[in-house]
Amino acid sequence: MRDDGKARLAILGPLKGRGAGSRVAGRFEQRSASREDDGWGSGHDFSDASGEALESGPDTVVTTERARSIISRNQSPDIGFSQSINPYRGCEHGCVYCFARPSHAYLDLSPGLDFETRLFAKTNAAELLRAELARPRYRCSPIALGVNTDAYQPLERRQRITRELLEVLAETRHPVHLITKNALVLRDLDLLAPMARDKLVQVSLSVTTLDNRLAARMEPRASAPHSRLKAIAGLHAAGVPVSVMVAPVIPAITDGELEAILGAAREAGAGAASYVLLRLPHELREIWREWLAQHYPERAAHVMSLVAQMRGGRDYDSAFGTRMRGEGPFAQLLASRFTRACRQLGFTRPPELDCSRFEPPRISAASPQGSLF
Repeated sequence: MRDDGKARLAILGPLKGRGAGSRVAGRFEQRSASREDDGWGSGHDFSDASGEALESGPDTVVTTERARSIISRNQSPDIGFSQSINPYRGCEHGCVYCFARPSHAYLDLSPGLDFETRLFAKTNAAELLRAELARPRYRCSPIALGVNTDAYQPLERRQRITRELLEVLAETRHPVHLITKNALVLRDLDLLAPMARDKLVQVSLSVTTLDNRLAARMEPRASAPHSRLKAIAGLHAAGVPVSVMVAPVIPAITDGELEAILGAAREAGAGAASYVLLRLPHELREIWREWLAQHYPERAAHVMSLVAQMRGGRDYDSAFGTRMRGEGPFAQLLASRFTRACRQLGFTRPPELDCSRFEPPRISAASPQGSLF
C-alpha cells in the first residue's frame, strides 16, 4: 500500500509541478494507506534520504503496454465523433480538472497523483491501427486522437506513438481530429499540412486560461497559454483547420476570461470555437475540492455552489445533453456570452472531413498481423 500523501499536503502544501495534491483512493480500491504520527515526529518527516524536503512529489514512471485493440467507439450524442484513439493511459500534463482521471481507478491506481505519474504507453498502437483499418468490415469515419488523455503530452517527445499513428492515417488517407493542449503538435506539420489540403485533418487546441500563474497551478505540465496561441497561429499559417476549445470553463475561476480567450484565439487564427463546462465525475470531485482548498480557500464554497446550481444541486450530472454545458441561469448566461462572442468574432463551423479518400492498408499474408484476425 502507498501513502496517500494527504498528511504531507496538509503540512507542506501543494506539490511543485503536479496538479493533484495526493493519491485520492480509487473507487474500486479495497485498501488504502495514510501516514500517522507515532508521537516522535515520524508522521511529519517528508524528506528524502539526503534530508532534503520532497517538493516535487513522485517521479513519472512509464510502463509499456501491449494493447489488444486501439480504436474505441461511442454513441454519445454530446460529441461529434464515434471513433477515438488514446495512445497513452494517464497524462503527465497533470491538469487537476481532467475528467479522465477516474479512468485510472480501473487499473487499481489513484486518479490523483498516480494519474499523472504512473503512465502507460501503447507501443503497438500503430500496428493495431493498421490491422483494424485493413479489416473488410471496417467503415471509415473520422477518428478523434487524444480524447481521454492528451496525445501530445510530454511523454510523446520520446515515445512518438502519436506520430506513428498519424503516419498510418496519412498513408491510408483516413480523416482525423486532433485534440490537444500541447504546442508539440507543431512537430507534425509535415504530416498535417498535406492531410489538411485533402480535408483529412482538424486540430482543436484547448485553452483554459490566459493567466500563466493560474495555468501553472491548474495544468502544471501542459504548454503555457501563450505557447498554445502560438500553436494555433502555426497551424493556421500551415493551412491546417484549427479550432479553440475553452475547456473547461470553471465558474468563479476562469469563466470571466471566456471572451478574452476566444478573442486571443481568433486573432491567432482559430476558425471555430467550442466550450465545455467543468465536469467532476467520480473521484474527481474530491481531487478538485482538495485543489480548491489549497489554492482558493476563500472562494471554494462559492465555486462549488455555482457548480451545484448548474448540475441539479450536485457536484456532477452525467446526463446526455447537459453534462457538457450544464443547466440553470448561470449555465444559460455562459451559453449566451459564448454565442454572442463567437458571432462578434466571426467564428464559423469547422470544415467537414472527407471520408471518401480512405484507402485500406495492404497487409501481406506473411505478416504476423494476420494472427490478429
